[in-house]
Amino acid sequence: MSEIKPPAHEDNPTASREGVREGSLDAPMRYPLAWRAPEFTDDEALYAEMQRIFDICHGCRRCFSLCNAFPTLFDAIDESDTGEIDAVPREAYWKVVDHCYLCDMCYMTKCPYVPPHEWNVDFPHLMLRAKYKRLKDGAKVSFRDRMLASTDLVGSLAGIPVVAETVNAVNGTKWGRKLLESTLGVDAEAPVPKYASKSARRRLKDKVGRKDVAAEPAGETRGKVLVFTTCYGNRNKPSIVEDLVAVFEHNGIPTALPTKERCCGMPKFEMGDLESVEKLKETNIPELYRWVQDGWDLTSPIPSCVLMFKQELPLMFPDDEQVIAVRDAFYDPFEYLMIRHRHGKLRTDFKQPLGKIAYQVPCHQRVQNIGLKTRDLLQLVPETKVQAIERCSGHDGTYAVKKEYAATSRKIGRPVARQVDNAKADHFTSDCPMAAEQIASLSEAAKATSPLELLRRAYGI
Repeated sequence: MSEIKPPAHEDNPTASREGVREGSLDAPMRYPLAWRAPEFTDDEALYAEMQRIFDICHGCRRCFSLCNAFPTLFDAIDESDTGEIDAVPREAYWKVVDHCYLCDMCYMTKCPYVPPHEWNVDFPHLMLRAKYKRLKDGAKVSFRDRMLASTDLVGSLAGIPVVAETVNAVNGTKWGRKLLESTLGVDAEAPVPKYASKSARRRLKDKVGRKDVAAEPAGETRGKVLVFTTCYGNRNKPSIVEDLVAVFEHNGIPTALPTKERCCGMPKFEMGDLESVEKLKETNIPELYRWVQDGWDLTSPIPSCVLMFKQELPLMFPDDEQVIAVRDAFYDPFEYLMIRHRHGKLRTDFKQPLGKIAYQVPCHQRVQNIGLKTRDLLQLVPETKVQAIERCSGHDGTYAVKKEYAATSRKIGRPVARQVDNAKADHFTSDCPMAAEQIASLSEAAKATSPLELLRRAYGI
């Protein structure tokens, strides 16, 4: 794969705007992450790039209503001596970094200066670069943050039957939550996931390593799918993996689970711990690649995990042939089903209407740029109408549960909860179960149901 190099700005951090077109109508693209290059963590190179991009954001301000990173930046500029970025102390830059949880919505929905525009503004990956540098410089990571990002370890311990029951019971009490807040800094009001005593891989053990099946291709799909269960799907909500498998098998698509899997790496990625992401990749990618070589497509029930394999790992390892092969075989579940629907291979003999559905579209699914496939498929069910809400929940997996950010997270999520309440729908759903729980906790009455469960109900299976 040939290397794609972004424009160099280090010699001119403020990026002269003379002769540069205002905005862009071109489709957004992304350059590979040059995270191994020395300049990626060079002090002056990083600060120059942060100043350059922050100055462009200051002059535009279209992103002020997304996350709290932008209000933090704009307040720092407005309160400075000159009202410009050159008077903002470097310490303030890191407050902006802390509020970016890499949802990518500024990149995908607001910024007119993303590549291939010559200003090359990729705010999320700039924040990732800063997070990585901070770790490389020896920044201390709290026990809480290490725990929240160590989903394999925590899940394996909390998933022990007696332990799972104890953890769930403690987390379900006010005193237990207050204890978590005082000892670990896990916000007492934030929704936290329950742990299942029987994992998805145990429930579906007959599908682990299953390979000898017949498949019927349709379009670009090869007709048999390996399901990467994810930490959350395996340990916290195995029912969504069971629902996915049931729906796919009902549509004549054989499924299997990998012989082994570890965390996709997204929690470590969001911390900027790219070395740990690489270690996880070294376990997952060879395993997934073998299945791809054997004719299997890939999917996962969690949008963030799909995005990790579709976008972030390929940008970190653009010359790794196995990473690219896995990327090309990975699909969102509803994207996969809708491709097969276009070729007449989706069952539409639904037994149960679903009525009105309020549907929050997760950020990490929107970033995949596949359109609203979940909405489109659910609306194939007779007497079913879906109201799509394209706004961030503010959860991010870890941001919402940290005491210092929880209130801001809820502020970001409340407009979504209001739209859900105003919809007065029969069901509320989101492809991201963590976003769904956050919104449901902020709603007056909404209860979250996964779209895969709704589809399974519609089929009557």
